[in-house]
Amino acid sequence: MEPITANDLTLYPISECAITVEFGNTIDEGLMSRISRFNRALSQNPFPGMYDTVPAYTTLTVFFDAVQVIRQNDLNGNSCFEKVSGYLENLKEDDDSAPSSESEIISIPVCYGGKFGPDLQYVAEYHNLTVDEVIGLHTDAIYKVYMIGFIPGFAYMGGLNDLLETPRKDTPQKVPAGAVGIAGKQTGIYPLETPGGWQVIGQTPVILFDAHRQPPALLKAGDRIKFEAISLSEKNKK
Repeated sequence: MEPITANDLTLYPISECAITVEFGNTIDEGLMSRISRFNRALSQNPFPGMYDTVPAYTTLTVFFDAVQVIRQNDLNGNSCFEKVSGYLENLKEDDDSAPSSESEIISIPVCYGGKFGPDLQYVAEYHNLTVDEVIGLHTDAIYKVYMIGFIPGFAYMGGLNDLLETPRKDTPQKVPAGAVGIAGKQTGIYPLETPGGWQVIGQTPVILFDAHRQPPALLKAGDRIKFEAISLSEKNKK
């Protein structure tokens, strides 16, 4: 099926039971706020059969039960795509649904450098900075979680100081759970041990993903994060 463009949104099917809504093609906080408002409005006014949404940098993917949707006479259209896309096109994005204040800042302790941050020295040399300057720049900023993806609980964060923008590694390597990394204009935390290509500058003792916890992921899109440098002894106590 061909994508539909309406109200400056582009909607296209990715399966028989999922549609992606594209809001733009730039990564910025204003676009993320609009996606959050749309997602909030949809969550408050779901169509029959909808069961999940997944926000990303520039898109929102909506998942639904195709059998329930196709049976809905109140949704106009001959296919699930037509019915759901028509509903989404007419969904009112209400600015008043946005929170009146910013979310609280979540502090994440990080032990920088050494065996916990094997790429910290490289990042410093790449930018002609000292290790302490890199740590200072990384901990001074307040980051915003733009999306969760790649692996469960992995938070992609915007707000990295331009002085720390560093390319990914050419070859992915095994990365431990809790590793804090930099890739391009982003910073993030690996919630689980996995291969990864980000420049690892530290590690947090905070558990980012626990399947037995509710919700399993500690962070979500829209959260604000600030990193706090801690010593090895402090890390071992946490």
